[in-house]
Amino acid sequence: MRHPEGMDVTAEPLSLLRERTSMKWRTYPDDVLPLFVAEMDFPLAEPIARSLHDAINRSDTGYAPPINGMGEAFAGFAERRWGWQVDPAQVTSTTDVSVAIVETIRRLITPGDGVVINPPIYPPFFELVREAGATVIEVPLVHLPPEATNNTEATDATGASAGWAIDLEALEQAFAAGARVYLLCNPHNPLGHPHSVQDLTAVAELATRYNVTVISDEVHAPLTHSDGAFTPYLSVSPETAETAICITSASKAWNLAGLKCAVMVTASERMRAVIESLPMEVPWRMSQFGLIAGIAAFTEGEEWLDGVIASVEGNRHLLAELLDVQLPGVGFTQPRASYLAWLDLGALGWGDDPSVVALERAKVAVIAGPDFGREGRGFVRLNFGCAPDVLSEAISRLAAAVSSHRSKPESAD
Repeated sequence: MRHPEGMDVTAEPLSLLRERTSMKWRTYPDDVLPLFVAEMDFPLAEPIARSLHDAINRSDTGYAPPINGMGEAFAGFAERRWGWQVDPAQVTSTTDVSVAIVETIRRLITPGDGVVINPPIYPPFFELVREAGATVIEVPLVHLPPEATNNTEATDATGASAGWAIDLEALEQAFAAGARVYLLCNPHNPLGHPHSVQDLTAVAELATRYNVTVISDEVHAPLTHSDGAFTPYLSVSPETAETAICITSASKAWNLAGLKCAVMVTASERMRAVIESLPMEVPWRMSQFGLIAGIAAFTEGEEWLDGVIASVEGNRHLLAELLDVQLPGVGFTQPRASYLAWLDLGALGWGDDPSVVALERAKVAVIAGPDFGREGRGFVRLNFGCAPDVLSEAISRLAAAVSSHRSKPESAD
């Protein structure tokens, strides 16, 4: 994983951000700090903006071509970033990660078959599996204590992650019981955890043994931090080529979610045949602007990306410090990828869904932990891909809400 110093990329001020019309800035009134949906507050990378402006100038707003250069663009990025050698011919463009997941699962199962996911997990995973006609099988991740890992760093708010792991025993039980697909999230959302080579290797062995197809959602991978290590699932072992499909996009790392373009990556003729058997609308529904922006991101956007990662890492450490001082009871395992914090607010006494209290009392919008599964009760997911002063204000508001609630006198009977 290479992380050059990169350019200086800083979040835009709230006055400019509130001019945006995306979901993040139109869901709540202006007195709310929106730290919920996965949109970053950084300005668009210049090579991407230039490519989109050039397309407008030439009125290039037609259908995206099926043969389009995305394979070469993504393969070059994967080789430079992770040493992963991708055959451009095995890269197929599509509209977005969620659509690709649903359509691929549909092709791989008989209705009612089981698909494994790992709560706490990106909430749409539950619905995507059901939309595809499959049954959700939950195999929660396990949080390892420091003594169970090689990580000697602290695990409080000022420290780093002790680590997470896939419950391989429970996963094998699910595979043996007949699950047909394993929907893997790597790096894992909401934990910001890139799965270890050891876990991924074990998954590959199990998938081969039980003839399970692994669909690996790797959309947060380009945002792996300088002290993290991301391993593409398809690069782990020869077995993965015959049993896996990677689905990813430039959307999260370069803030392009609204432009609608993702890629499906395979490494064998068997898996390539699965992709080729999908309905023709799966690749055709992608956006021309999404394609143009994605190619620009993968070919010219790394300097900007490294600047964003530096800013995000700075915010990660700032968040840990703020929590340690102002909300020491809040549990926080620092992520090693992306800009999402998984916060345990159970000690605050704000119930199973603390996001409700955070919004009502502190005017801070975060994602409800229970949306990520039963394991999310008492948790929230907070987006720290913002300016440091916005992050500081958010934590100050939450701390003030705690203090205000504690200082209120008990009601008389």
